[in-house]
Amino acid sequence: MNAIHVIEPGLESTVQDLGRFGYAQLGVSASGAADALALRAGNLLVGNAENAAALEMTLTGATLVFEGDAVIAVTGSDFGADLPLWSAVEMKTGSVARFGATRSGARCYVAVRGGLAVGKVLGSASMHVASGLGGRPLAKGAILPIGNEAIRRARSVRAAQPPAEGPLRVTRGPQADWFGDELYGAPYTVTASWNRMGVRLHGPPVPSPAGHMLTEGVGLGAVQIPPNGQPIILFVEHQTTGGYPKPASVISADLWRVGQLVPRREVRFELVSLEAARELLRRQEEWLYSLV
Repeated sequence: MNAIHVIEPGLESTVQDLGRFGYAQLGVSASGAADALALRAGNLLVGNAENAAALEMTLTGATLVFEGDAVIAVTGSDFGADLPLWSAVEMKTGSVARFGATRSGARCYVAVRGGLAVGKVLGSASMHVASGLGGRPLAKGAILPIGNEAIRRARSVRAAQPPAEGPLRVTRGPQADWFGDELYGAPYTVTASWNRMGVRLHGPPVPSPAGHMLTEGVGLGAVQIPPNGQPIILFVEHQTTGGYPKPASVISADLWRVGQLVPRREVRFELVSLEAARELLRRQEEWLYSLV
């Protein structure tokens, strides 16, 4: 079987698809690609279904050897490989792809035509790093079999990388009425307490209401305010319940941008209406399916 040989794994390289859904009542969050837009785009560029398993690399990339001919697309952030981004590329048998330290955001993706033929747990190939569900980050010498599940031709044109500038746009959260406007417009910095579970920020404290709230279900992109007033953005491996109030939630069209945040990056929030959030998502999906 055609395969990719991992010579060096990088800092945290994992296999991801779009995640496992329907298990929150068991305490299992969906996991999946931190930048789902990049993973979906890469898969569409090489002719896969958008949920095919691909390689996610974090901050520093892997060195890969292709043991047979393959077609790949590299999407997400620039990790310094001598390969074009956001385009289908042919790799010959024995070709080596070397990815280094990030030059932009946190994560880079390698989608391969046919998908990565790895086992699934609860219907997903995603590696849930915090729990080990679905496997651990790749080690030196790992072999990634390439599947044969392509469903359409690969694209021969280069896609335009979506813009990542500007504030993170949010809608009102379930406890929005407990807060004023202190969250919006203020500069926050991504701290080193940053991973796939959540992004802790540091900046002007947001006054947290006195008293305690009951623990309730929490969702991807929820912005929590703990007693110290420093916001936390819950991310793809978030806990499924929590007791901190949530004044806001990152809109679906901007979740990929959370996946590309790196420590010391400045973050600001902008409140938008549900109607605006739906329109932004519609435009993003329209761009994505232009790649089919």
